[in-house]
Amino acid sequence: MAAIRTQPRSARPRASRVPTRLPWWAVALPAIAFAGLLALVADPAHAAAPVPAQPLDELLGRLTELLPRLLSHLL
Repeated sequence: MAAIRTQPRSARPRASRVPTRLPWWAVALPAIAFAGLLALVADPAHAAAPVPAQPLDELLGRLTELLPRLLSHLL
């Protein structure tokens, strides 16, 4: 047989006494990321995108030419 509870459940759960401490990296990593992004915003000359290589340009050009043809055949 199952035991019957004699005390009703309380409406509020009990507060746990587990200490909640953050590890050092949980504070350090977001701070470093924020500082890096702030440095990029402050000096945008260093944030320029690198120039793509020539073969990549040719591939992207061919894809943009072929994509409309492919879509017209599919639709």
